[in-house]
Amino acid sequence: MANDIAANHGHLPDDVAAEAIAGHVGRFWDPRMRTRLYEFVDAGADGLDPLVVAAVKLLR
Repeated sequence: MANDIAANHGHLPDDVAAEAIAGHVGRFWDPRMRTRLYEFVDAGADGLDPLVVAAVKLLR
């Protein structure tokens, strides 16, 4: 799901896209979903769009 959000923001500059993804995740994702995303990033983020990883850094 996070990669889909990144794909929808891929037309933006990377820093703006990361902020938009972070905003979306912060507003609309349940805390349990955010926790699982953080855990996935901590485990290496295999297959995760780099924009999502950047967004997670902003959220933390």
